[in-house]
Amino acid sequence: MPITVLKVIIVYINAIGFCCCFRNDASLVGKTADIPAIAKYFSTKGRYEEVNPYLIDDILAVNRSILQPPSAQCRQIHLTAVIRHGTRYPTTKNVKKMQKLYDLVKSSAAGKDSWLREIQTQWTMWYTEDMDGRLVQKGVNDHKHLAVRLSKLFPSLISEEKLRGGFIKFITSSKHRCVNSTLSFKAGLTELWGITDQEFDHTVNDALMRFFDKCTKFVEEVENNSSALVEVDKFKQGPEMRRVQEKIADRLGVPYSLITDDMAEAAFYLCAYEFAINTVNSPWCRLFDEVDGQVMEYANDLKHYWKRAYGYDINSKSSCILFHDLFSRLDKAANDVRSDQQVTEAVTIQVGHAETLLPLLTLLGFFKDNDPLTSTNYASQTGRSFRTSDMLPYAANLVLVLYDCGGGDLRLQPLLNEKPVAFPGLTNKKDRMPLYQDVKDHYRELLRGCDFETVCQLFKHTAEV
Repeated sequence: MPITVLKVIIVYINAIGFCCCFRNDASLVGKTADIPAIAKYFSTKGRYEEVNPYLIDDILAVNRSILQPPSAQCRQIHLTAVIRHGTRYPTTKNVKKMQKLYDLVKSSAAGKDSWLREIQTQWTMWYTEDMDGRLVQKGVNDHKHLAVRLSKLFPSLISEEKLRGGFIKFITSSKHRCVNSTLSFKAGLTELWGITDQEFDHTVNDALMRFFDKCTKFVEEVENNSSALVEVDKFKQGPEMRRVQEKIADRLGVPYSLITDDMAEAAFYLCAYEFAINTVNSPWCRLFDEVDGQVMEYANDLKHYWKRAYGYDINSKSSCILFHDLFSRLDKAANDVRSDQQVTEAVTIQVGHAETLLPLLTLLGFFKDNDPLTSTNYASQTGRSFRTSDMLPYAANLVLVLYDCGGGDLRLQPLLNEKPVAFPGLTNKKDRMPLYQDVKDHYRELLRGCDFETVCQLFKHTAEV
């Protein structure tokens, strides 16, 4: 049997193995895999399991001890989750870069290492441009498993009764990977509870989940402005990246001039996609050591910092519409409780992109370092908190849970990727479940202002006549 056909069969079997959503032994595929040394530096191409390694042993494991309300009287009354889509295929743009590198390696690489011979004689470029970021089977399972874990953590909110009663709302970006992630999340719940007699709707809302497309000021000044990423371009031409490219060239046995920063990025993505999609420690990973992985991660962090986070004020302000939507849902639940009415929307599941979640996290003040990320301070930023590998793996999620602790005592707990985090800047940083009113007071200026139409309006300066 030809090796390429055999590889396709093996990949298919791996995918089928992952399909079994609720068997904990399905995660043995991940447990026994040889994890690449650079896996924890894959930025937004990383597995959720690298952020929560305990899931490698049991994909449905939860740690209920993280939920410790101030008193036994506290009850969960509302949950809003903003979730990134699951594991996906590379985009058309990335596939083109990967194809170019693969062609170079096939035609010109002269190294003698066994892993290089494996790429040249056994590995086949199976990524195609029409894949274009679509959800893979692993991405389906990312959301199925997340749904089950969240139902375990918040059983009084994410329950069969609440789902059947219409108290759980689903909102998604129009992109196929987000719609399919939403369907997978719902399937996780319906399969868990054996629901076959009822279907549950979702709403497509790009104004909320793809606000960045609708914000004219962001699109013009950042997204379509080549000078906005000058720090990223400088770093790609700097000594750290140049050294990574030279090391790749040395390992391949090709002239330095052939390995551009795009080639280095393509090699990094090939390693990342092979691992995220097929749980394979690919021979492509041998082009990098851990130091290289850290440099590549910083290049990606720089891009996200300047394009979606603290680099420009409009990056975070573009998420004003989602910020206000989130707090309006919390306010509605709080008002229902205060007036002794049933909370009409117990859970809101909102599925979008890394580009949805990062501006919102930035607007809320999470992961802000004392010094900005620049092209020249790589060495001093090794201890930075702004790490997209930790913040934004596939299926990354920000969950806000509102508690009623009696007597008007409402509290809000934020979790990122199923771990409690503290709202930045609140007086008591140790308080992971602050008073809801204190949270609103902390974000008072944003709640009063941060009008999407106003902040996204592009004011053109006209020359004086």
